[in-house]
Amino acid sequence: MTSDVSRYSPAAWLLAAVLALSACGGGGGSGGGGGSGDGADPTPNQPEEEVPDRFTEGRTFRVEPGPDATADMVDAMIRLKPRDTLEFGCGYFELDEGLLIQATENVRVKGCGKDKTVLSFRDSVNVTGLEALNVRGLVVEGITILDSPGDAFKLKGVKWGTLRDVRALWSGGGGAITGDNYAQRINVACTAPPFNQGDPAPDYVPSSDSGRYGIYPVESENILVEDSESIGASDAGIYVGQTNTAIIRDSRAAYNVMGFEIENVQGGEYDNNVAECNTGGFLIYDLENITQYGDTSVMVNNLARNNNTYNFAHSGLVSVVPRGVGFITLGYDNIEVFDNVFEDHSTAAVLYISYELIDGPGNTADKKLDPYTEGLHIHDNVMTNSGYDLPPPDLQKTLAGDIESVLPTLIGLKNLPTLNDPTELLSSLRNLANLGRGAHIIWDGLRDDLDADCPYPVDAQGNPVPSDDNGKPIHTNEHPNPSCHYNAYKFDDQGERKLPTWGSCFHDNELSDDSAPYLNFHGTDGLELVMGLLDQDLSILTPGGLVDIIGGLLNFPSDTRLEDHDCQARFGRVLEPLPRVEIPPFEPSGDYDPATTEEYTNHLCEQEVAEGEINRAALEVDCPRLEQYNLFADADDPRSLPHEGGVPFVLNTKLFSDYATKYRVAFIPPGEQAVYRDGQDGNNVNGAIDFPVGTVIAKTFAFTDEANGSEELVETRLLIKRTSQSGKAFWAGLPYIWEQQDGEMVARFAPGGGSRAVHWHYRDANTGQVVSGETAGYSVPNANQCITCHGNDDRPGGSAPIGPKPRNLNRAYQPESSFMGTAGQAGFPRVNQLQYWIDQGLLAGAPDLELDGQGVATNIERLPRWNVPGDGGASAHSAADVEQRVRAYLEVNCQHCHNDKGAASNTGYYLDHYRAVDAGYGICKKPTATGGGSCGRQHVVVPGSSADSIVACRLAAENDPQRMMPPIARSVAHDEASALMNQWIDTVVDGEYTNAGGCAN
Repeated sequence: MTSDVSRYSPAAWLLAAVLALSACGGGGGSGGGGGSGDGADPTPNQPEEEVPDRFTEGRTFRVEPGPDATADMVDAMIRLKPRDTLEFGCGYFELDEGLLIQATENVRVKGCGKDKTVLSFRDSVNVTGLEALNVRGLVVEGITILDSPGDAFKLKGVKWGTLRDVRALWSGGGGAITGDNYAQRINVACTAPPFNQGDPAPDYVPSSDSGRYGIYPVESENILVEDSESIGASDAGIYVGQTNTAIIRDSRAAYNVMGFEIENVQGGEYDNNVAECNTGGFLIYDLENITQYGDTSVMVNNLARNNNTYNFAHSGLVSVVPRGVGFITLGYDNIEVFDNVFEDHSTAAVLYISYELIDGPGNTADKKLDPYTEGLHIHDNVMTNSGYDLPPPDLQKTLAGDIESVLPTLIGLKNLPTLNDPTELLSSLRNLANLGRGAHIIWDGLRDDLDADCPYPVDAQGNPVPSDDNGKPIHTNEHPNPSCHYNAYKFDDQGERKLPTWGSCFHDNELSDDSAPYLNFHGTDGLELVMGLLDQDLSILTPGGLVDIIGGLLNFPSDTRLEDHDCQARFGRVLEPLPRVEIPPFEPSGDYDPATTEEYTNHLCEQEVAEGEINRAALEVDCPRLEQYNLFADADDPRSLPHEGGVPFVLNTKLFSDYATKYRVAFIPPGEQAVYRDGQDGNNVNGAIDFPVGTVIAKTFAFTDEANGSEELVETRLLIKRTSQSGKAFWAGLPYIWEQQDGEMVARFAPGGGSRAVHWHYRDANTGQVVSGETAGYSVPNANQCITCHGNDDRPGGSAPIGPKPRNLNRAYQPESSFMGTAGQAGFPRVNQLQYWIDQGLLAGAPDLELDGQGVATNIERLPRWNVPGDGGASAHSAADVEQRVRAYLEVNCQHCHNDKGAASNTGYYLDHYRAVDAGYGICKKPTATGGGSCGRQHVVVPGSSADSIVACRLAAENDPQRMMPPIARSVAHDEASALMNQWIDTVVDGEYTNAGGCAN
């Protein structure tokens, strides 16, 4: 019978069409329609069905201080949709979870003002106070974040982000800031910073136990930080990094290691800020081995004063910043510094250095990074009282060969009178009185020579990388590391440096007479013998080495010729003014839908469906109970057989979740196919199989006790591929927690996550070994935490799948424990999983598989089982076998964040399956940030020493949110994996690995 659709409202007609097609958000498939399940149109005799409004308008969620504050905050943050506001009341909040905002746009978080709304995260189980990931359009204003274990405010992948009237604050070593005393403690003065640890600190006592970054936008775009403050960060107070277009203005940083930091930014600006009582005031530099490299930043109208607090950082580059510097630049091109005031700095107002000073000539491991700052324009600044008390070196580090802390002493030793020109005798004698002191402006004097034999760098496909208007390569972390530093763009056809473009211009600065105006200390010239002996390099005693020593000694003293940077006199011009940064108006994408109304959700979730069919109409909303989707034959048991041809699957190597047993099922819409995509030949390196819209992937976590014949269901997570109103596909991640109700098991939607005490005792299906234990705090992640792991830039939005890659599915099906016997999903055919999908018409585009007798396809990629020696094809327990299995474990447990598109892309530590094991894989890689997460260690992987390797510490850590890695869905250490990691570092990784020598730097 044909219906007269003109009689029905547009909304009712749309619903009827949706039910008839059994589609989810525009996806294909069949079944799951109306009550009869036959998809028939409504007849003229049927009453018109009223469909509730689908979307809400902008909402405000209010959170007040008190015992329910954390729960109310988590509930609000996971519900934030476009035009929504999360509003904190006035007062002091004690919060035991972090505030995480993910995959939305045009939202606001606000309080009563940074002096009136204080959010304490002292007891938080998460490392970050407020974290925003992949958000377009975010304003945070009017709050203080106190005592976050790691970063206070972190914005990553944010486009158009504003932080206004906010404060990051740590209690430091002066006693806890509490609800009783915060009004007296949150405004910190700067009168007398402690030069050395243990010195009196009347205003504030810094502590290395404080978190890393105060305000921390990274890998973002169009960022504004204004009227804000950071106090006490053990790395940087107010930072913008790996970002395009950023302004920091009208803000203050005090008692941080580094006050303000612009790192690897393209288009940055400091305007009218105050840096005081930090170790160092302002920094503009490029860090190696991360996502992008910076260029063009302006520093104007700022005050840097009394930045003389001793360095209290754990590790990383910031730990070698000398106390008493107003401004530092390192390895960054095109900086204009003007109309600033620098006063009272014990080392220097300006420190202008290169990576050659740190690493040695040509030794910077990242060849994409230009080690030298050029195009530096310093003019019209006021500098007073600089270089009057150089900090002493760290003798323990020096004896270990780490000479960075010797830099101030090096400057002082080389600050000797120069008697080459009799006319300079008077100034030389004055300089003699300055022995052991610094100056207003200090330069290491290091510049590169033309490397005519170094070719222009190429990308992974062998094509030249892009370049800017000057011919400088524009590198990203996607480009392979070249064999040399290409620098021909700096030189003309005669091999002469293009000046002043690739030099520096200093002019019209007001330099007080109480300090030496300028020192060029010629790097480490003159210290070749000392450094060679420290490095145990006996070649320094050869004839060639002795020639170097003599040459260095002749160049040992610093020179004071500030006129070397007088570009007007030398070249007839100075560097052109750099453009001021402008942030364009916000542009919403429309890719994120407003919140769905409760009435509309219930309308779809309560639809009746035919036996054996999924309620596909409901897949576009978040149903309150798992059973409402009708995914399984037994609504009480997600281990039962799946409906509509759902396919159980297992992985070769799985994510560790406190020894949970997992049951996974993929539901591909009837009539649709997934598309085979692997990582071979550089394709889809990080991604999984491409699933169609309407796909559901279910993963149930259970804790098995085979000794008692029990298995406790804890949670089922769904990944549902939907389509937004704009037509963009995205994955929704929905956690459901199982509980008893009237003698039956029910799984309720728990977007806020939860925790449970669990125990386990079962025989591992891969190894046959019994694993047993318990934890009081197994954690069910909240909906936003799911996106942290599952959301990458090279995947569809939201919580895209990360496990079902061909290399991880290439095996015969076998349940993770024997508890179910052959019942339900445990009775599924134990054949190669990919071949089964192909045979069932569920997978398109796969090659013809060549299967061995173990159900493994030998002609496609495969990830070994990490705990089965020899499973990767190498001899069991050999070096190659250990490395294969460690890499498999790291890919599944860490790589989903640690890749150049993931949540940890800003770290530069990448664990992709096909990536070479070099500095990017952690070999002698320095951490990008300090704080407790570094475990006080200096490198990620130290060949032969797991005891000195950061990754080994973090994998073994428990009960410490700064150190635990992975940080989500585990509460206990994975001892077996930790032992394998230590074995790899101690017995396999040696000095032959690329960059193994970098641990000496």
